Amino acid sequence: MIRTVQVTRYVTPLREGGSLPAIAEADDGFLYALKFRGAGQGTKALIAELLGGEIARTLGFRVPEIVFANLNEAFGRTEPDEEIQDLLRASTGLNLALHYLSGAITFDPAVTTVDATLASRTVWLDCLLTNVDRTARNTNMLMWHKEVWLIDHGASLYFHHSWNNWREQATRPFVKVNEHVLLPWASELEEADLALKPMLTADRIRAIVHLVPDEWLMDVGGISPDEAREVYAEFLEMRVAASTRFVNEAQNARKRII
Repeated sequence: MIRTVQVTRYVTPLREGGSLPAIAEADDGFLYALKFRGAGQGTKALIAELLGGEIARTLGFRVPEIVFANLNEAFGRTEPDEEIQDLLRASTGLNLALHYLSGAITFDPAVTTVDATLASRTVWLDCLLTNVDRTARNTNMLMWHKEVWLIDHGASLYFHHSWNNWREQATRPFVKVNEHVLLPWASELEEADLALKPMLTADRIRAIVHLVPDEWLMDVGGISPDEAREVYAEFLEMRVAASTRFVNEAQNARKRII
């Protein structure tokens, strides 16, 4: 189950994000990193964030709680920044937010070492999700209470930006793995595959995909929300079944850099 909260206060933009996410307060009294449906890649980024985050949680990674965040139509009227006001106006309705980890710092591979098991499992996850955004330039990992937390999976599942040949894309190796920030330490990729693959059963994948709200699936050309969910589920099931291909690609990429 994903909780739904009502956004009550816009606190500050997170300017390091190209789509202008923000810290916001909700009616449960907590702060959240709020991702807007009116920004950048729109609801597709929210879908990728939701599916990627909940798959990561299923596999045992530390991921901040993900919630649906409802934004009232009148919310942005008092915002003095015109760019932010336009973003808030375009994001009326259901958005997505992650619990804000107060005091967390960005993971820096030059400062913090990650063991081979965590590195290998993170690389495996990002190969599965085709996540292009876990690089040295932008690790999308936080250190909080001396533990690694994964954030920001909005650049995952890039097949859904075109929907062309999605079955073929589901079984392709992930060539961008060569840029993964943890690849040099990922020496246990086969072990990661053996450990993680059985956790992502068809039932579990479909339960996660079922979380995607209808209103985020209305702009998928020519198909209904249920049909779109079926594509996401089949894509992920096929990708899990073909994991050997992306594991081999990751191993070969690692050999080239060490």
